[in-house]
Amino acid sequence: MNKTISRRNFLATSATAATVISTPNLLLANREPKQLIIGEGEYRFEVQHNWAQLPDKYTWQTTHNVAVDAEGLLYVIHEGQANQKDHPSIFVFDQKGKFIRAFGNQFQGGGHGIEVRTEGKEQFLYVCAYQQVKAFAKLTLKGETVWEKYAPMDSGVYKKDEDKVRVKRWGRDAFMPTNFAFLNDGGFLLADGYGSFYIHRYDKEGNWVSKFGGPGKGNGKFTTPHGIWIDRRPGRKECVVVCDRANNTLQYLSLEGQHLTTLRGYGWPANVDSYQNLLLVPELHARVTLLNEKNEVVAQLGEDVEGVMKKKQVNRGNPKTWVDGKFVHPHDACFDNEGNILVAEWVATGRVTRLKRVS
Repeated sequence: MNKTISRRNFLATSATAATVISTPNLLLANREPKQLIIGEGEYRFEVQHNWAQLPDKYTWQTTHNVAVDAEGLLYVIHEGQANQKDHPSIFVFDQKGKFIRAFGNQFQGGGHGIEVRTEGKEQFLYVCAYQQVKAFAKLTLKGETVWEKYAPMDSGVYKKDEDKVRVKRWGRDAFMPTNFAFLNDGGFLLADGYGSFYIHRYDKEGNWVSKFGGPGKGNGKFTTPHGIWIDRRPGRKECVVVCDRANNTLQYLSLEGQHLTTLRGYGWPANVDSYQNLLLVPELHARVTLLNEKNEVVAQLGEDVEGVMKKKQVNRGNPKTWVDGKFVHPHDACFDNEGNILVAEWVATGRVTRLKRVS
């Protein structure tokens, strides 16, 4: 998509120009901050990079996922470093990007998925962590643990003691959970996106029920099922969407895990969110894609596939190479309660960008 930069035109006439030259302070006083706008038509957004600001006592590490609660607070989880156990992995910000609180030290070195769920009159965080953490948990919005669980050994796919040994180990018999999707009966689906490649189903108490998927090249099988979502957009039958990342597709499945259809043409799709009729897909290959209710692509925001993936001009570890208005590696994105978009990128120093809807 083309980007446009809107500016106030102070020099419309020569008379105005003369006034500005003679009174430069007046120009500065009346100039509005430049807006960087991306997208087209009804899908235009103002880009606000580094929107969420941390206090000096904390540092951004590799940002992973984002979620918004009913009050509009933003929750950001980063992977963190295993040797910094006293550093939180989850940060909370208000609607202006101001820091509110931090917690989640137990996920340092493996923080990954985070979602907010309303249950009755309460809201809870669901968090999963990979690497040597190998856990998923239910927390209050303040960070108190309701329960924490490990590899579902009843599934029959994991190495002996995988639920007990906290050692980073990759493989199809390892447990490396990445994301959640919530079911209407109070249960949930958990994607083991870096481990077994299965999708596990749990009841509302967090007890393992069943699984579907597993490793493969599509049609109900996955290669890195990294993100998962329940598509409940109006006019569509309720279905599961899995970001089959390494196969560069979105797979649609029934709630029981039966393959329905596959959407192709993505660059490592990482997760999914929805708002009204829109489906939001952050792609690690340097863009964020929006689809309408017919699953037609209506916008691809901040795209820099050429610079990041082809020419290698942009480095995830060097912010000096990043281009304003473009993304490096969107790892997760979610809508806020007003249809704005929050994007977390898989970059070494962390970055959260707000796309403020201006259409």
